[in-house]
Amino acid sequence: MTSSNEKIGSLIAQIRLERGLTQAEFAKKLGTSQSAVNRMEHGRQNLSLETLGRISDVLNKQLISVSGGATNFRIEGGNELHGEITLKTSKNAAVGLLCASLLNYGTTTFKAFPKIEEVYRIIEVLESMGVSVKWLPGNDIEIRRPAKLKLDKLNAQAARKTRSVLMMIGPMMHDEKEFRIPYAGGCKLGSRTVNPHLFVLENFGVDIVAKTGYYNVTVNKKKPSRVTLYEPGDTVTENALFAAARTESETFIEFATSNYMVQEICFYLQKLGVRVDGVGTSKMTVQGVKHIKKNVVYAPSEDPIEAMFFASAAITTNSEITIKRVPIEFMTVELLKLEKMGLSTKLTPRYKALNGQTDLVDITIHKHNGGLRALADKLHSLPFPGLNADNLPYFVPIASVIKGRTLIHDWMYENRAIYYTEMTKIGATVELADPHRVYITGPTRFTVSDVVCPPALRPASLLLIGMLAAQGTSMLRNVYTINRGYEDLAERLNSLGANITVLHDM
Repeated sequence: MTSSNEKIGSLIAQIRLERGLTQAEFAKKLGTSQSAVNRMEHGRQNLSLETLGRISDVLNKQLISVSGGATNFRIEGGNELHGEITLKTSKNAAVGLLCASLLNYGTTTFKAFPKIEEVYRIIEVLESMGVSVKWLPGNDIEIRRPAKLKLDKLNAQAARKTRSVLMMIGPMMHDEKEFRIPYAGGCKLGSRTVNPHLFVLENFGVDIVAKTGYYNVTVNKKKPSRVTLYEPGDTVTENALFAAARTESETFIEFATSNYMVQEICFYLQKLGVRVDGVGTSKMTVQGVKHIKKNVVYAPSEDPIEAMFFASAAITTNSEITIKRVPIEFMTVELLKLEKMGLSTKLTPRYKALNGQTDLVDITIHKHNGGLRALADKLHSLPFPGLNADNLPYFVPIASVIKGRTLIHDWMYENRAIYYTEMTKIGATVELADPHRVYITGPTRFTVSDVVCPPALRPASLLLIGMLAAQGTSMLRNVYTINRGYEDLAERLNSLGANITVLHDM
C-alpha cells in the first residue's frame, strides 16, 4: 500500500519535472542536497508543514491544503521598476493549440509552452482521456493522442475549471458519434452564452443538448459550404476551424475573428496539411482533410496581453522598462492611445517570431513623471484589429494615475466593469455608471490594503499592479486566478525591481 509520504513525493517529482528542473537544480533552489530531494521524492523522508510550504514556494504550486489553504502575494510597494522582461508564450494560444492537437493522430511538439494553471487543467483533461502529454527541456511539450479516446474517463473536475474545454467539441466531432462535455468554467464574468458554439457546430451536423452538469453531443456529419458565425468570438472561430479542418470539403467561414490565438490555430492547421486562406481577416476558406497523422513541431508566438500587463505596471509605477518580443500587430492601437495620453515609447525594428509569421518588436516604456492626461474619448474594445478586449482592463490603473477623467466602456462582459470597482479598495477613484461602464478620475495615490482576488484574471491582476505602486505593504490573497494566466509572475516582477513574497496558507 502506498504511504502518504510516497504519494506526496511522487507529486513533488511530477511538478518538478513539469517545471523543467533537475533534482540538483531543485535542491539548490530549496537550499538542500540532491540526496535529500531524492529521499523526498521516493517517500523516504518525513515532511513538515513548514518544509511543504517551502517546497510549494519553490515550485510555485500548492502541494497540500490544510483548511482550504491558498496562495497569497505580500507586496512591498512603491518600488520603481527597471530592466528588461521577455514575454512568455500566449496563454490563449496555448489552450487552443492543446485542443487542436486532438485533430492529429501523429505527434505534435509545441515549443516553449507556458506552464500556467489554465494549461495544466487542459492537460489533465487530455491525459484523463488517454492522451500522452510529456514535458521536454525548454518548456517544450509533446502530445500524442491514442487511436481511441477514453471519453468515459474524462476528468470533469479539471474540465469545469476552464471554459476552454468547449473547444474540444470541434476536434472530437470527427471521430465520435456521441460524447459529453462538462459545463465550462473559467473566469466569472457573467452569463457568457455558449449558443454561438452550438449554432456554428450545428452547420457541421453537431447537436448539443444541455443536461444537468453536461452538454450531450451527438454527431451526424455534414459538409457545409458556407458558415456564418453568430458572433465574432475567438473560441467560436477556433471551434469552426476545428470542425472544418477534417471535413473533407471546402468551408467558407465569415464573421470570424482574426485575433492572435485564432491566427496561431491557422498556422498550426497549415502545418498539419490543412489549407487555410484568409488568415488575419474575418473571412477564411478551409480545405479540410479526412484524416491527419503527421509529426509536427510548432512554436506559438508570445503573449500580447502579457505585454500590456507589463506596460500598465510600468506606467502605473512611473517606471522605465523594456518589454521584449512583443507581437506588435496586436498592440498598435493600445500604443496609439497611450501616445495620445502623452506617453513616450521606443520600438525596435520588426522581426519574426519562431512561428515565422508573427511580427515582434521590443518596446521601451519611458517614465512619464506625472505628465499623462486622460483622453477626451472613451476607451473601449473592438474585435481585432481594434483594441483587444483583454487589454482594455489594463487601462484602469493607468487612468488612475493620470490627470483627468476617463470613461472605460467594457461592453463585452457583463460583470467585468463591476470588478473594476475593487480598485477603490486600494485608493482609486472609480465611479460605476452601469454594469459596462466606469469613470476613473486621477491622479490618485494608491494605498496599501489586504484584499482577496476577485474570481476573474484581468481584474485580479489590476489589484496587483495598483499594489506595486502603493507605498507600503499590501496583501493580495488567493491568487489562483492570476496563476491561471501568468507564469512565475511574482518572480518575474521581482526581476524588474518589485518586492513580492509568495506565501501559502496552511
